[in-house]
Amino acid sequence: MNKIPYKTYLTEEEMPKAWYNLRADMKTKPAPLLNPGTHQPMKAEELSPVFCDELIKQELDNDTAYFPIPKEVYEFYKMYRPSPLVRAYCLEKALGTPAKIYYKFEGNNTSGSHKLNSASAQAYYAKKQGLKGVTTETGAGQWGTALSMACSYFDLDCKVYMVKVSYEQKPFRREVMRTYGATVTPSPSETTQIGKKILEEHPGTTGSLGCAISEAVEVAVSTPGYRYVLGSVLNQVLLHQSIIGLETEAALKKIGEKPDIIIGCAGGGSNLGGLIAPFMRDKILGKADYRIVAVEPASCPSFTRGKFAYDFADTGKVCPLAKMYTLGSNFIPAPNHAGGLRYHGMSTVLSQLYHDGYMEAVAVPQTEVFEAAEKFARIEGILPAPESSHAIKVAIDEALKCKETGEEKTIVFGLTGTGYFDLVAYEKFHDKKMDDYIPTDEDLAKSLADLPKID
Repeated sequence: MNKIPYKTYLTEEEMPKAWYNLRADMKTKPAPLLNPGTHQPMKAEELSPVFCDELIKQELDNDTAYFPIPKEVYEFYKMYRPSPLVRAYCLEKALGTPAKIYYKFEGNNTSGSHKLNSASAQAYYAKKQGLKGVTTETGAGQWGTALSMACSYFDLDCKVYMVKVSYEQKPFRREVMRTYGATVTPSPSETTQIGKKILEEHPGTTGSLGCAISEAVEVAVSTPGYRYVLGSVLNQVLLHQSIIGLETEAALKKIGEKPDIIIGCAGGGSNLGGLIAPFMRDKILGKADYRIVAVEPASCPSFTRGKFAYDFADTGKVCPLAKMYTLGSNFIPAPNHAGGLRYHGMSTVLSQLYHDGYMEAVAVPQTEVFEAAEKFARIEGILPAPESSHAIKVAIDEALKCKETGEEKTIVFGLTGTGYFDLVAYEKFHDKKMDDYIPTDEDLAKSLADLPKID
């Protein structure tokens, strides 16, 4: 019998009771959001037409280390948390590696992903404020699904703008949202002024998260009793997602393990930021020296080929300016099947940490990601989401390096969700109709040339 179990769960009593705010321990704080008109730091009153009041406080607070999880949210969490930390014994054996491989599995809920951790919190604060409903965008559909579930639970209306390519590729994800009462619109659409403008400028576009964000914000600010909520990128979202890393840290301590390498997929930053939060804290404070690796698609390489600069968070240029690694708000990636990673920028928190050298990043092509996903499914018995499969790909690469060197490293990666709504993508992979489009330097130069000029 193995000394370390296949799955390690925390008890209900061991579940974290507060979210951890990594910004409190960062030596260089992320740059503030700027008003796009004045280029001055955004104030709470300027954000209030867009976001819920309590979420604005969390967004702007760089100093409070821990935020207690409200009782109502904690009770919601207990329906699917704690999530398991799984030892990938079968994968280790198949690879013939001396490395130990663990993954934190966030797919044990109907939304199929980690997104429910923040959706439930944001829906709760909207309800507490007395709002009628919320608007949002979604890429692959995981966030939209999670938010529709949370809004149904807290009795709120939910309007979702879904990136058009995902809307068409993932009709069943759309139907889950509708089952929970959400209205789902493909973006860009003719239902908003910004959507019409984008369609005029980019006829036939398959959309992007930047487009969908613009539409959702327009509807939120023009509809009484509504606010906009976001599933990634923002400080508040990384705060809520810290539950992933806190549970991972506690589970590893429970079995007497310490990671050498921590790997997460990176699109806007919610999963990666949540997974690494307590480990990055210890690295910043000099208590440990983990290798932390962000994995992004080669078709949307904001870390590895983007520029660290202030940019609009959305394609319609109505949101605040954020200092982040960006490809330019006009960048619309190829129809990458990892829809949740099709964002032109990256979290300001993660961008600052990457800029300061606390973590590394790698971009991987799509077909290699699906090769890793298929291998993982056959060996470990879980069909992974394309987003998570980026982390799987690099985890396998690192384990094979250990095989070459004989090093017994401990690898931890985030398995953010399941791929049951991504079977069109798997079909394209199996039928060899999937390509590895990678933007040229000219493509990126064109979109980066439109970055706002900040003194």
